[in-house]
Amino acid sequence: MRLRATLGALALRLDGGEGPDEVRAALAEAPAMPIEVEVAGAADGAVVGALLEAAAERGLEVRFRPPRGERRVFHTEVVDHTLRSGQRVESAGTVVVLGDVNPGAEVVAGGDVIVVGKLRGLAHAGAEGNAGAAIWALELAAKQLRIAGHVAVAPEDAPSPAGPERARVEEGQIVIEPWGRGRG
Repeated sequence: MRLRATLGALALRLDGGEGPDEVRAALAEAPAMPIEVEVAGAADGAVVGALLEAAAERGLEVRFRPPRGERRVFHTEVVDHTLRSGQRVESAGTVVVLGDVNPGAEVVAGGDVIVVGKLRGLAHAGAEGNAGAAIWALELAAKQLRIAGHVAVAPEDAPSPAGPERARVEEGQIVIEPWGRGRG
């Protein structure tokens, strides 16, 4: 990870070796400026979630940009409010929601879906067929999740989430596992 001040913004480069606590600590000490994020390595959702959470706590704007020299378009849409019933966000890239996704709201993304809040509505990650996409939420309480062509429905007696969780496809099925501080 590298963080440096540029003209009008902070440039943050994620190389894939940093953890959520390291990102939080760096942003806690950073000047109050917009942050331009370059994801050069394989940063996981816990790191991106920690970055977005820390930036939101300080009221810092976050912009993502493609790694230098990379030709593909890197697109992340950040929704800076709670999604209410009837609202729908759709993007070819990753969608980050800084708030809750209430029942009746939908998030459809070609990449990952990251919810820095409660996910109780519908989330569809990898909507264009990317089974490597994941759904991340600080509280995952959705009745249905979709990743690529896979669908998971929560049982009626599903326990309340025990903290931040990630949903991903493993061996052709959606699995849900804990993530966050000190965890994968």
